Amino acid sequence: MIAVLMALHGGGALAQDAESAAPAPVEAGPSPSDATVRAFGAFQRGYYLTAMELALPRARLGDPAAQTLLAELFAAGLGVPRNMSDAAFWYAQAAESGDASAQFKYGVMLLEGKYVEADRARAEELMKKAADAGNAFAQFNHAQFLVSQKPGDAGIFEALPYFERAAEQGVPDAQYALAQIYSNTNGISDEKRGRARELMEKAARAGFDTAQLDYAIWLIDGIGGAKDYENGFRWMQVAANRGNVVAQNRMAVLHINAIGTLGDPVEAGKWYILSRRAGFNDRSLDDFYQGLTEDQQKQAIEAANRFGKR
Repeated sequence: MIAVLMALHGGGALAQDAESAAPAPVEAGPSPSDATVRAFGAFQRGYYLTAMELALPRARLGDPAAQTLLAELFAAGLGVPRNMSDAAFWYAQAAESGDASAQFKYGVMLLEGKYVEADRARAEELMKKAADAGNAFAQFNHAQFLVSQKPGDAGIFEALPYFERAAEQGVPDAQYALAQIYSNTNGISDEKRGRARELMEKAARAGFDTAQLDYAIWLIDGIGGAKDYENGFRWMQVAANRGNVVAQNRMAVLHINAIGTLGDPVEAGKWYILSRRAGFNDRSLDDFYQGLTEDQQKQAIEAANRFGKR
């Protein structure tokens, strides 16, 4: 179970990094001043220099919301040259002042050690503070910390409330993890187990291709509910079209066996070629492809080439 959760981002990477995170208003700490509110208003209208001018004096006075806004402007290079050192400085100041968004983003920086000296212990401390203050991405990543630190069901159950809060706030990774936990962990109530497929669907609809793949499998195999071949095929196709290599391989299998579709040997060949080009080796599909006619193989190659040029 732990391997499933930590594999979501290549061994426990973060749901959202400090550079790509979209600017957000303060989530915790003292109420922002009128000047800071005006600074956020200017930011939202795209007046980044005005936002900087309004926020800077307040940030120097210790206003965590203003400090976070400055950090966002420097991190994204909005109205000023991008400067991650300045962003790190202001994230650190805001984190110390109790801003949950800054605690999360500075925690990411401390984990990565790219713009500041790495400090995992401090990063985990800040992540927990941000999680307890309601930051959804911090909740998800703190849950992953707990799972990695305490192997087995003990870690999963300690992390469960954080996964649940992050899922409720719409984090697809958390919805996916929670679906897997509810479905596969002993000691989960029947009520929660019954919600596993619903959560997997939410993560799939949010565009998480791994959830789209697994949701397709659940529908086809009848995991967490009745079998639904047609919708299973449709979701597998969604994941395959987005480039999920496993889904592309499974699409070949579905076409060969006419599961959720009428079946099409050329389409099966196309998906086989695409998955093989991406490094997915499947001896049974090798045998299938060799059994196609020369014309079918040619059509499959042409279809795969067209797909690659989209």
